[in-house]
Amino acid sequence: MSEFLTAEHFRPHLTKTFRVQGGEHAFTLDEVQTHPVSEAAAKVVQRQPFTLIFNGPPGNVLSEGMYTFDVDGGSSFELYVMPIHTPARDRQHYQAAFN
Repeated sequence: MSEFLTAEHFRPHLTKTFRVQGGEHAFTLDEVQTHPVSEAAAKVVQRQPFTLIFNGPPGNVLSEGMYTFDVDGGSSFELYVMPIHTPARDRQHYQAAFN
């Protein structure tokens, strides 16, 4: 995909499963968080920053890195994901940040 991804590309995929291509990891997209920018920054940034928050199973944590994810419903995305602090013991959260 050569266009800049935006939060709107991902909103239709909330609650869908994202599977690592060629791997065993699968996550659910739980949240699309947008991050407002100042008026001055809005004139120079190419997109509004946003973060995707995924929910995965505990244990067998996926290492930080670039992966291709297939989404239930046919879409696929290349995302740089990283595990993030998750206080709950029954899951592991991951994020993909877009600046």
